[in-house]
Amino acid sequence: MTRPAKALFVALALSTTALVPAAALAKAAAPAAVSVPAIPYKSRTLPNGMKVFYAVDRTTPNVTVQVWYSVGSKDDPNGRSGFAHMFEHLMFKATKDLPSESIDRMTEDVGGFNNAFTADDMTAYYEVIPSNHLERMLWAEASRLGSLVVDEASFKSERDVVKEELRQRVLADPYGRFFRLEIPKASYTTHPYKRPGIGSIAELDAATVDDVLAFHETYYRPDNAALIVVGNFDEAQFNGWVDKYFAPLKTPSKPLPRVTVKEPARAGSKTVTAYAPNVPLPALAITWQAPEAASKDTAALSVLDAILSGGKSSRLYNSLVYEQQIAAQAFSNNDGNAQPGLFMVGAIMADGKTVEEGQKALLTQVARLRDAPPTAAELAEAKTEMVAGAVRERETIDGRAMALGQAYVLEGDVAKANTVVADLEAVTAADVQRVARTYLGEDRMVVIRYLDESRKTADAPAAAEAPPPVVASTKFAGKVWTLDPEDRRAKPPALGAPVTPVLPKPSETTLPNGLRVIVARSSQLPLVSAQLNVLAGAATDPDGKAGAASMMAELLTEGTATRSATQIASQTEALGANLSAGSGVEASSVTLNVMPQNLKASLAIMADVALHPAFAQEEIDRVRDQSLDGLKVAMKRPGAVAGLVSAPVLYAGTPYGRPANGTPESLPKLTRDDLAAVHKAWWRPDNAVLVITGDISPDQGFALAREAFGGWAKPATPLPAAPKADAIAAPRNVVVDIPSAGQAAVIVTRRGIKRDDSRYYAGMVATTTLGIGFSSRLNQEIRIKRGLAYGAGAGLTPRRVVGGFTATTQTKNESVPEVATLIREEMKGMATRPATSAELAARKSVLIGDFGRDIGTADGLAGILGGLATYRIDLGELQAYTGKVEAVTAQDITAFSADIFDPSKASTIVVGDAKLFGAKAAEALPNAETIKIDDLKLDSPTLK
Repeated sequence: MTRPAKALFVALALSTTALVPAAALAKAAAPAAVSVPAIPYKSRTLPNGMKVFYAVDRTTPNVTVQVWYSVGSKDDPNGRSGFAHMFEHLMFKATKDLPSESIDRMTEDVGGFNNAFTADDMTAYYEVIPSNHLERMLWAEASRLGSLVVDEASFKSERDVVKEELRQRVLADPYGRFFRLEIPKASYTTHPYKRPGIGSIAELDAATVDDVLAFHETYYRPDNAALIVVGNFDEAQFNGWVDKYFAPLKTPSKPLPRVTVKEPARAGSKTVTAYAPNVPLPALAITWQAPEAASKDTAALSVLDAILSGGKSSRLYNSLVYEQQIAAQAFSNNDGNAQPGLFMVGAIMADGKTVEEGQKALLTQVARLRDAPPTAAELAEAKTEMVAGAVRERETIDGRAMALGQAYVLEGDVAKANTVVADLEAVTAADVQRVARTYLGEDRMVVIRYLDESRKTADAPAAAEAPPPVVASTKFAGKVWTLDPEDRRAKPPALGAPVTPVLPKPSETTLPNGLRVIVARSSQLPLVSAQLNVLAGAATDPDGKAGAASMMAELLTEGTATRSATQIASQTEALGANLSAGSGVEASSVTLNVMPQNLKASLAIMADVALHPAFAQEEIDRVRDQSLDGLKVAMKRPGAVAGLVSAPVLYAGTPYGRPANGTPESLPKLTRDDLAAVHKAWWRPDNAVLVITGDISPDQGFALAREAFGGWAKPATPLPAAPKADAIAAPRNVVVDIPSAGQAAVIVTRRGIKRDDSRYYAGMVATTTLGIGFSSRLNQEIRIKRGLAYGAGAGLTPRRVVGGFTATTQTKNESVPEVATLIREEMKGMATRPATSAELAARKSVLIGDFGRDIGTADGLAGILGGLATYRIDLGELQAYTGKVEAVTAQDITAFSADIFDPSKASTIVVGDAKLFGAKAAEALPNAETIKIDDLKLDSPTLK
């Protein structure tokens, strides 16, 4: 996978704020100081130049192994953009001692996971595994560094996978081209940062196996690598293994090539307009040249970035989204690269608003910081948010290792991981103003405007698309590795003794008002998670009012009887807290994550938003408009459309057949009375559960719960009747046609099981075998064997009343018939090709490993306990989970699959450019109903 900058994660969060009279404003509690525990790492350098960093943590049964290479997209060969990223994929193939996909067998199949990312300056590979597998993983990482096997078949297959990733992330997403192609291309003139890290179809097609072999020899060498290990291990034993497996690797005599191109200083400003298909809302970005990550100004620019866009109390949000309502989303980003950086502000405009309006508003906010320093409160809030974010990042062992790796590669000094907070704390208001003046002048900015291609006028200049350079491959003359015969391969090291995990022990009580409270200590870091779950969601929406529960939940944090939305945002962010609210199909929630010293003050705000929402009309109007903007964007994303269509197809004629977040037709109908009625009917203490986890004792949690929620009055009226889903819709095949869609989404779906079904664990193991994880059957068949998708998977969603099952992927439009057929064949095969003992053991390990990592974080444990309480499952399931997974047999899976995975009872939904599906579409999708995207009616059971 590629690792995008912060701005690439821009999503239409689409929430708003409103004011209440000044006399009713509540005072914010003074936040207590927060701090970030240092990472107690040690380091050494091997004789071959390889750097080694490690930190021991005895509180976890796991260990993370990461290898960071100082090679990224900026090092792509000329005419081979996307090459570093494509090579990342190939590193998961064979070595001379390991058959292809062995890394997945050695991680995922034992309860761990692996992944990798490519950025401008680096490529990093990381695994989390049970600690007794450490030696084996070190051996495997050394093997793929020293003896990678690349053959024509695996090269072509992974190249096809990368193309599908490009289609999914860039071509099928309305703003994929904007962030990944247009912004870097316009912002740099000379430096290779201007090229797309994910590449282009033409340049990927031009690559050869010889290019791959040359790239590996050039950059994948010990003196260009850093090994980072964090977790539960013996230090002396670990260093012995490092000496055994990595020290013998030879460093080539050739010097490492480095990018020495200098990006020239901008001599002026310019504006670029780009066009693309299916862009529902116009967007723009404004970029400036910024210093490299190691610069003394980086900390001040990071604080400036936080002041501009760090949360809902930030300047860009308040100005563009809240006050002026001209943007659906406003963002900024300080992209601190190892070489020249880039600072950016931008916005996705609201419906009917122009990029010219956005540009004026963005530049006004930047000018404010040039003209005057931020206030003391703004500065303190930004710092607190950033420090709290650093604590959250380091809650996991892989998060700590990532912090070390980024500091090493981007700043050239791993010690920066432990000084970053001090650097931020040292930033003054004057520093923020100084860097704004130094770097963000309007005389050297680049403005990138991004519009739908239908907006392109006849006199608009043609896009200056330079053809890809024609660069011939050179025959590789170095060592070419092949997979040794099985009897000559080195055997993986034996496993060590496993570390027994310590499971949290939840305690619970029920307050006099009926609120169930569950508390569990789970974290050694100063973090606490609180989750208030209410047992009502989209299934309780009134008829014709889809989205009522969702909009009501979103409005909880947008103003109470005593706090305005801006106060809620500024008070929680000043406390370093993350506070959010939302709604699912059968439950809604308010969630909080905060440092323990600020928990009491934060819980008071959490209780206020849950119990006393104002539902001010101006807020309702604002949230509705932004939700409609969000739907405009979703309706241009094939995967999102397929998800929206699935509920009406699967649960037609029942309360479960409505899109949970509403529809373009239903949202305008929602009134304040509707939202207030939903809250009054369902948000009551006897229909809720509060879960508190992390660095807290049960007694502390119960006391805080009583103080914050003990006054919540239980109504005298009984709870409304729960929704039912008795009507069963017939299977159907539906095609939603989005002309010019860059890729197609394929979903096969049918009803599943309830959470209290005796087959729950058989269903989870069966679903994991079919479609969860890299080694699942669907992913093996569709991605690994055929390169037809970036990934393919399945999900089982057991609920209180009715559950669902979905198998899904995205593929190029032309592959829709083949992929739809393959999904159905694999579903059917689950009943006819029983899981082998090895497959069964591996897929159980996936579930058990995921579960263990989830309960190791405060948020993860709160989610699990909250889920058990929501579905009225005994909390003892936490202790029993592993045993119940292990007890599932192959016969259990076959029986479950024969029922739930029967493709003859399933519907297929395809969303994409229908004219490209080909002649075989009719055979793969018999009797399919085709609906143009502009004619799609999500409120109608027929979708028409």
